[in-house]
Formats: sequence, structure tokens, C-alpha cells
Amino acid sequence: MKRILLIVGILGFAVVGCTNGSANNNAATNTATNTSLESQVNAPNKKLQTIGVALGDLGNPFYNAVQKGAETEAKKIGGNVRVNAVSSAFDLNQQTNQIENFTAANTDLIILSAVDKKGVKPVIDQARLAGKIVIAVDSAVDADVDAMISSNNTQAGEVACQYIADRLKGQGSVVILNGTPMDSINQRVSGCEKSLSKYPNIKLISKEQNAEGTRDGGLRVMSDLLTTFPKIDAVFATNDQSGVGADLAAKQARRKEFFIVGVDGSPDATKAMEDKDGLFAATAAQNPAEMAEKAVQIGNDIIQGKKPESSEILIPVKLVTRENLSSYKGW
Repeated sequence: MKRILLIVGILGFAVVGCTNGSANNNAATNTATNTSLESQVNAPNKKLQTIGVALGDLGNPFYNAVQKGAETEAKKIGGNVRVNAVSSAFDLNQQTNQIENFTAANTDLIILSAVDKKGVKPVIDQARLAGKIVIAVDSAVDADVDAMISSNNTQAGEVACQYIADRLKGQGSVVILNGTPMDSINQRVSGCEKSLSKYPNIKLISKEQNAEGTRDGGLRVMSDLLTTFPKIDAVFATNDQSGVGADLAAKQARRKEFFIVGVDGSPDATKAMEDKDGLFAATAAQNPAEMAEKAVQIGNDIIQGKKPESSEILIPVKLVTRENLSSYKGW
């Protein structure tokens, strides 16, 4: 009996020893795996090699300028940094697939202009979990990114409508061609209202009409407003395309009593401003190339172990008018 008990005790000890050893080995393996993942994410790679740029529509001059900005900065870094820019046609599923492909291809830096601030969150989370650097430009995202770079849209609204107030000498009737409800548009409207609020004799007679950020939308909304209001003194278009549409509506209605100020600094706006018979007078110009250049700079710094002082960077806008148009370099 003693022998049997002794054998059982030895076997039990052996089993416990094996179990504890296995657990410890698993814990060690897990710790090593976590440490390895952490080192992949946090350790400087020292060299940026690949950049993926996911944009709304490369047929749009704005996004084309973003692509060129990324390529320009990549050349400055040197070392044959490869830039792959793709267009999603503003389709969330397509942009999601593109970012997934960048992640699977082990792209070092992913720059995106989100087509849906909430919809892109899952794919951004996946990319970040895989250790990729993700920087959003132009459009805000509801996700944790390494940096967010955009124009100072509040400033854009402020300078555009300050120009309106100054030109009207503090009195008149103003309409706002609103746009698709998103952060940048809301900020532009807020900035405009802030500037106009200082002038009690300026009446904001319309600000809710959605011109959808397009030329056709601007044409449609402005045509309706011209029918509704017999006299308008100025128009603030929340982007240039809707402003160009408003200009066309005025020509069709043979109305010339007002002027138009937009936001973007686009080639279409500068062309409209060159037309002496047109009503497009000024635009708060963004710098899409600078946004992309800054994104590449910050991404490269992060790879080398340098985090940005702030994760939110605002690029100032510049008011371009007919008077200083000749000195504006454009996109």
C-alpha cells in the first residue's frame, strides 16, 4: 500500500509539474509575442519605404493636389520611397478594401481622406492594430489615428465673410449656400456667422439650403433663392463648386446686384474670378498639397521614433481675391 501511495504521489507531482511548466511556457510565449508586437509597433523602422494614399476621387483637382503633395515630400525624403495613390469614387466599401490592401501589403504609412468618418473606423482600427501608421487629411474620422491634418475651416468661414462684411460696409442681405452636413462645412458656416454677427445691419436671409458641394447643386439652390429674394447683396458658398454654380444661376437669371465668395481656391474658382462679367469675387484658399506634405513628414518622424507635439494640425487658409489673384499659385 505504501508503494502504491508513493507511486501515486510521484505521478501526481509529475502531472502538476508538467502542467505548471506548460502554463509558464505559454505565459512566456504570450509575453514574448506581445513584446514582439509591441516592438514592431513602437520600435523605429528608421526608414520610410512605402506610402498608401486613399482618396475620394483623383479626377477632382483637390485630391490630385493631395497626391502630388505626398509624392513631392516622398522625393525629398529620398531612398526611393514608393507612393501608391488610389481613388474610391467616394464609395466606402471601395475605400475600405483599399486600406485593407495597404495593410496586407505591409505599407509603412497610410494617408486617407475619409469618404465616411464613421464608416472607416473598423478598417483604420485594423491597420493600427497591425502596426501601421495612419494619418487622416482634409476630413475628420471617428477613429484613433496618429494625426489629423486639415485646413482651418473655421478660419476659412471667418475670412470669407469678413471680406463680405467689409465690401458691404457693414450692411446688406447675405445668403449662405450650405453643403453636406460634415465637420468642415459646419465649421465654415460657424466661422462665417461669427464674422457677420459683428454687423447688426447685415441680415443673413438664408443659411439652410444644401447645395451639396456641387456645381449643379449651387445652380439649383441659387436659382430658387433668386426667385425667392428680389435683392441679394452677397453670397457665401461653403465650397467653390457650389459658388461656380451660383454664378451660373445669376447669369441665367440676369442678376448682377451681388457678389460671391467661396472656399477652396480651386482652378474653377480662379477661372471664374478671371471672368470680368462673373460675380465670383474671392475664395478662402486651402492648400491640399501642404496637407499631404505635412502628413508624410509626420509619418516619417513617427517611424523614426518622433511623435508629433499635437495629433491635430490645422493648415491656415489664404483669402484670394481678384486683386491678388495674379500672385496666387493655385493647386
